[in-house]
Amino acid sequence: MASSESSARAEEDQERVVDTTEQDDVTSARRTTPEQDLVFEIENVTVSYGGRPAIVDVNMAVARNQVTAFIGPSGCGKTTLLRSLNRMNDLIPSAAMTGTIRYHGYDLSSTGVDPVEVRRRIGMVFQRPNPFHKSIFDNVAFGIRLHDPRSDLKDRVEQALRRAALWDEVKDRMDASALSLSGGQQQRLCIARAIAVDPDVILMDEPASALDPVATQKIEDLIAEIKDKYTIVIVTHNMQQASRVADMTAFFSVGDSAEGERHGILVEYDQTTSIFTNPGDPRTEAYVTGRFG
Repeated sequence: MASSESSARAEEDQERVVDTTEQDDVTSARRTTPEQDLVFEIENVTVSYGGRPAIVDVNMAVARNQVTAFIGPSGCGKTTLLRSLNRMNDLIPSAAMTGTIRYHGYDLSSTGVDPVEVRRRIGMVFQRPNPFHKSIFDNVAFGIRLHDPRSDLKDRVEQALRRAALWDEVKDRMDASALSLSGGQQQRLCIARAIAVDPDVILMDEPASALDPVATQKIEDLIAEIKDKYTIVIVTHNMQQASRVADMTAFFSVGDSAEGERHGILVEYDQTTSIFTNPGDPRTEAYVTGRFG
């Protein structure tokens, strides 16, 4: 954060991720001090479904207030890793993870960590817009009512819509159904809904893949506008989009285990300009130049 006061507030919010009602568990989840201003430290992470690995042995770190893009062919585990960052995979009974993901130094898999609070601090925007069957206002207000019911609801909703660059388009029809909006507007509404609960991180799973070029440009412009306040991790199949919006890019591909099973692997992680102009691995170069994938 820019000021010491806002940094202190951020630290207090991160502390709430730990369930302080279980003091023994808090000890195991206690914060370690990162070497630099890191939001995520991913160490030796393998995620499997039904015992079959989807992505294997990932090591990388994500810095604060940067846009990090995950690129690679279908089936290489990009979305699996993204969903691991806010424990969405916990909702899949067959999913299992080994390794460690630290969020501001806290081990997210610790028994002392509240997954509901994790998902408030680390919001998710999905591939296709998924507004609730409610009014525009109630879509944005939903999370606020759940997490902070005593706040100024009207002001918080307006603020979120402004940050999502949607306020001017909907301010005169807040009671209208969210389903009456265009696809691009619905996706920005979902971003406003995520922003409304004051997250620290926004995860985006191909947020523009179902949108036309004009709506896609608005989403990309929005990402550029809000990254000074949020850390953003985005999965995209659009390499041009990654090159436009991302500060850092991770290229994933598919490898084979000794048993012949295919699984996702992290091939290269570097500054976006390096990934697209001077990649360090021939597999990355082949992908970004269109020779495979």
